Amino acid sequence: MATTNSITTTYAGEFAGQYISAALLSGSTLDNGLITVKPNIKFKEVLKKVASDDIVKDATCDFDPTSTLTLTERVLQPDFQQVNLQLCKADFHNDWEAVQMGYSAFDSLPPSFADFLIGHVASKVAQRTEQSIWNGAAATADQFGGFKELLLADADVTDVAASTVTSGNVIAQIGSVVDAIGSSLYTSEDMYIYVSQNVARAYVRALGGFATNVGAAGINADGTQWYTGGTLSFDGIKIAVANGLADNTMVAAEKSNLYFGTGLLADHNEVKVIDMADIDGSQNVRVVMRFTAGVQYGIGSDIVLYS
Repeated sequence: MATTNSITTTYAGEFAGQYISAALLSGSTLDNGLITVKPNIKFKEVLKKVASDDIVKDATCDFDPTSTLTLTERVLQPDFQQVNLQLCKADFHNDWEAVQMGYSAFDSLPPSFADFLIGHVASKVAQRTEQSIWNGAAATADQFGGFKELLLADADVTDVAASTVTSGNVIAQIGSVVDAIGSSLYTSEDMYIYVSQNVARAYVRALGGFATNVGAAGINADGTQWYTGGTLSFDGIKIAVANGLADNTMVAAEKSNLYFGTGLLADHNEVKVIDMADIDGSQNVRVVMRFTAGVQYGIGSDIVLYS
């Protein structure tokens, strides 16, 4: 059975030669390298954690193994996911690009539409993956368990109660996250505060002069024009906008403590368009993607969750 196609264009005049899809969330977390990617996981990978007590002791003449070393583990097990679409070429015979299909009864999908479809499917997968990385629920179909779900279930994670973030309180709210970061992590080079889009927008607006403790004209007296899409930081800690985070959510963690696991990274960019005419004699074209994805973290006590 073919995927339902709704073609609402009218075949009159000349086609402009461009397909437009709705704006999609960018897969910013993976595109910008904001977490550690662990490829080549066929089924699962075990992440070993090492914890020790105070190992430095007063010296003696004897070997005295009084320190404690504890090994525990977390399992990173990516979920198997897929995209399966089927289109009937006959649906395009009366559409704008019928000529591109050729004049033979054994025609093909319009090339420009096929190219667009490949990009559109890959973008939709990137969007869903971004959302699942941060806000996915393991029990929900078509998702994998995201960081928020995992962190909420871990008593070792430092929790900070969230408020509705605005330009008037955003500095205090981000400050509460920074205050909860352990002193040994504060100066870590790969420490990030991952924030949702609404938190980032509020912070940019606050620094533009819309918060009483910043000043009426904002950064460099540029007002709302101070920000041109560059990097953000707070008290020396890098801020990363994670498009998949739900509103009013922040996570403070080292990049090296957050993991994304998959089989082959290339699977996330490979969209196969299969013309079934030579296989079963039908007019169908199938669009296929198969990939694996999942997340895990290492040490919960080194993470702050604002939620």
